[in-house]
Amino acid sequence: MKLVIQRVTNASVKVNDKIVGQIGKGFMVLLGVSDEDTVEDANLLVKKLCNLRIFSDENGKMNLSIKSIQGELLIISQFTLYADCSSGNRPSFTNAGKPEHAKQLYEYFIEECKKQDLKVEHGIFGEHMQVTLTNDGPVTILLESKK
Repeated sequence: MKLVIQRVTNASVKVNDKIVGQIGKGFMVLLGVSDEDTVEDANLLVKKLCNLRIFSDENGKMNLSIKSIQGELLIISQFTLYADCSSGNRPSFTNAGKPEHAKQLYEYFIEECKKQDLKVEHGIFGEHMQVTLTNDGPVTILLESKK
């Protein structure tokens, strides 16, 4: 499982020009799933995500988690995180999880994040989405469950 985490001041996601998810200060998370990923991978990354200390404290040092600032999450499924561009110029997506497996883990991930007492918004799995965000910093972190 792979996450691209962006610290944001605001973010939203649209499907067919309608906002389906919107947050203020927090994380916009792109989530990719492979067929090898499990519930254990999701649990590991939920814990890491919710305890990641990349918000500034009173001294301007990255020392606070999303939970400690009562931030919000916008979680977007993105199979293209598993793009393989090692051969040629057209990416291969064979490493991305099959839709039924990926959707199940994506939904599980969202539900586990909600258990952390955070506001959680999300996109719609498998839909074409437009994501808008204001990256704060900019701060972008990559997390993988298999490393």
